Amino acid sequence: MKIKRYMAASMREALAQVRSEQGPDAVILSSRRVEDGIEVIAAVDYDEALFVDATQKRAPAGAAAVGAPVSALPIAPPPTVLAAPTAKPGFFERVRHAPAAAPAAATTPAAAAPAAAVHAPAAAPGGQDGYLEMHRELKGLKEMLQSGLAHMSWNDTRVREPLKARVLEQLTAMDIAPDIALSLANLAPRRSQLKNPANIPLALLVRHLRIVDDLSPVNGGVIALVGPTGAGKTTTIAKLAARWTMQHGSRDLALVSTDGYRIGAREQLTTYARILGASMYTANNGKDLSRLLGRLKSKKLVLIDTAGVGPRDARLTGQLAALQLGAVRAQVLLALPAHIEANALEAIVLSFARVSPAACILTKVDEAASLGAVISTVIRHKLRIAYLCNGQRVPEDLHSAHERRVWLVRAALELKQRAPSRINDGYFARNFGQGQVHA
Repeated sequence: MKIKRYMAASMREALAQVRSEQGPDAVILSSRRVEDGIEVIAAVDYDEALFVDATQKRAPAGAAAVGAPVSALPIAPPPTVLAAPTAKPGFFERVRHAPAAAPAAATTPAAAAPAAAVHAPAAAPGGQDGYLEMHRELKGLKEMLQSGLAHMSWNDTRVREPLKARVLEQLTAMDIAPDIALSLANLAPRRSQLKNPANIPLALLVRHLRIVDDLSPVNGGVIALVGPTGAGKTTTIAKLAARWTMQHGSRDLALVSTDGYRIGAREQLTTYARILGASMYTANNGKDLSRLLGRLKSKKLVLIDTAGVGPRDARLTGQLAALQLGAVRAQVLLALPAHIEANALEAIVLSFARVSPAACILTKVDEAASLGAVISTVIRHKLRIAYLCNGQRVPEDLHSAHERRVWLVRAALELKQRAPSRINDGYFARNFGQGQVHA
C-alpha cells in the first residue's frame, strides 16, 4: 500500500491531486482542515489478493470460499472516505465473478473426488447469499462515504463562498428548484459592498424572469388560450375581453369557444359576452374554426377559449392538432396555474410545447401556498410571462407582468416566510455538494 500526504486550498483541489497522482482507485485514509487549507492522506494499491486468500483459508474443506459468512471474514476496518465515488469497476467486477469461478475450480477434478465431494456445489446458494450481503454492505458504505464528501463540499462552500451559500439558502427557502437556484447562485458576485446582501437573491430572480414588456400584440389579432383543466382559462378570457372593451369598446371584439367537453363552459363564456356586448361563436373542430376565423377577419381582436385537457389525457393531441389546423396565425398563450406542484407544472409545459406558446399567463396566484415551483418552471423553460391573475374579479385581478415583476418575487418570499422551513443541511449537501465532489 502506497501512502501519501496532500495539501490543498480546498477539498475539491485535494481530491483532484489524489486522482491525478494515484488514480481513481485511491482511498482517503484521513482528512482535516489546517491553517493553510485541507490536509488529505491517501493510499493506493490495496491488496485484494490478501482479501481473497484470507476468505479461502477461513472456509471449511471442500466448500467454496465464497460460502463463508461476510461477518466471519477477516476484513480490515473500512477507510474513512472513498476518494472516488465513481471509481473504475475493476474491483467490483472481480468480486462479482468470484462465486462463479470458485465452483468451477472445485468441480474440475471431479473424476478423482469422492462421491460426497461431487455434491459440494450444493453449498453455492449460501455462498451467493454471503456475496450479496457483502455487495449490499459495500454499496451502503459507498453511499455513506459519498454523503460524507457532499457534506464536506457544502461546508467548504459556506466557508470559502459565503455569499453564494447565502443565495442558495434563500432561494431554497423560497422553494426555488435546486437546478435553478444553483444556476442563479453561480451568477452572484463573490463579494458585495451592498449594505443588505439579502436582496441579491431577489435581484437575481427579477433579472432572469422573462417578461412580455410590450403587450400591444396581446391587445389585438387572434389569441388562443390553452392549458389544463381547472387552470382558469375561461375567466382569464373574460378578463382580457373586459380590458379590451374598457379601452376600445366591444364592436371589434369576438369570443370563440372550442370547449365542447366541459358542461356549462360555453354558457359561461356566453354570459360574459352578453355582459360585455361582444359577439360569441362556437367551433367544434379544426375545420369549423378555420372557416369561422375567415368570417371574423374584420374583428380587431378574437379571443379563443379552448377545452381544458390534462397533460396525460388522450384527447390532448387531437385538441392541439385542431387548434394548429384551424388557427394557424393565432398567438397562443399558456395558462399556467401557479398553485400546483412542480412535477405537474413540468408536465403541462412539456405537453403544450407542441403549439409553441408565445407567452404564459400565471393564473390562481392567490391560491398558491408557494410560488417557487412556478417561478422555477418559467425560468427553466425560458417562458415569457404576459399577465398575472390573482383573483376572480373581472378585470381587476388581471395584471400586466412587467408591472408586477418585483411584486411576484416578493410575494414568493413572503409566502415562504409565513411557513416554517423543513430544510436541513442534508438537503443542501445532497443538492449543492455533489457537483463539487464529482468534479
